[in-house]
Amino acid sequence: MAEDTSLRRQWLLLRSLISRRYGMTVKEMAAATGVTEKTIRRDLETFRSVGFSLEETIGEFGRKTWRIKGDGSQPSLTFTFEEAAALEFARHRLDSLAGTPFYEAAQNAQRKIRSSLSENVLEYLARFSGFFHQTNPGLANYSAKSEIFESLMIGIEDGKAVHILYQSERATEPAYRDVYPLGLILHKEWYYLIALDPQEDKVKHYKLDRIEEVEVSPFPLRRPEGFSLSEHLSSSFGIYKTDSNPITIKIRFARSVARYVQESKRHETQKLTKQRDGSVIAEFKLSSTEEIRGWVLSFGGKAVVLEPISFRRQLAEELAMLVRDYNSHNEITSRSQTKSS
Repeated sequence: MAEDTSLRRQWLLLRSLISRRYGMTVKEMAAATGVTEKTIRRDLETFRSVGFSLEETIGEFGRKTWRIKGDGSQPSLTFTFEEAAALEFARHRLDSLAGTPFYEAAQNAQRKIRSSLSENVLEYLARFSGFFHQTNPGLANYSAKSEIFESLMIGIEDGKAVHILYQSERATEPAYRDVYPLGLILHKEWYYLIALDPQEDKVKHYKLDRIEEVEVSPFPLRRPEGFSLSEHLSSSFGIYKTDSNPITIKIRFARSVARYVQESKRHETQKLTKQRDGSVIAEFKLSSTEEIRGWVLSFGGKAVVLEPISFRRQLAEELAMLVRDYNSHNEITSRSQTKSS
């Protein structure tokens, strides 16, 4: 938690030092971030040690101010071909940032990188990149949400509560609510706001697509003690989370898909055990079966839940209903064909 707090403070401090034309005194920085002047001096030393161009100015009456120069005085960047190629191929991953404050900055950075390369290298990269392709199934587009995204970032960075108009999945119309924004999570190309609902005193997830308005309030953020995004989702198979204690889920995967399952790690608690017949038993500790359910069903009959029994029965009932629906459709189709003939 201490490290997370330091990073947030230093991020806010960096933004202030870059944007303030005449800089800030150590006393002003301490007041703005709520820490001691001694802590600020340590932060300044950290910035200098990692390469930020800190400028110290002594004005009237010995008033000393600091700022980070943004006038191009930073050393120019050069890239090897391998580095430039890696960044060129990775730029398509930025498509999920479209409409966010980061997207234009990322595009500007990409243009600067390309400007440092010769025409021959750019031409070669264009031909070389044709050997790689990335699919984007269901890629979200946040171009119409740029102001909402930026307001949420301000609330998170400045530690302020936000007033949002949110259309939940089950609600018939949007409703206003006040929340304390804790962070944003990118999950399967969609962004989610993780925020504390003060009325229920509970951390909730709000899909960014369903947020229609955001207003940053003057009220300070009440951050739960020891909260971190990674720990918050540690018992989730994705973005869905409940307050239930984690349970052990065991799934047997047939030999024909065992290698595919073993090729990637889908959760930090994942444990794979090879069986003599070539199958694999996967074990997870999760607080909900909601998201892993769809993953198991995607394997059809090649994945069978072993534990817990309640989850096994749930899937069995769902599959039985699916079979009944298919059989019913087949009967209707057969009668229709008989009449038409």
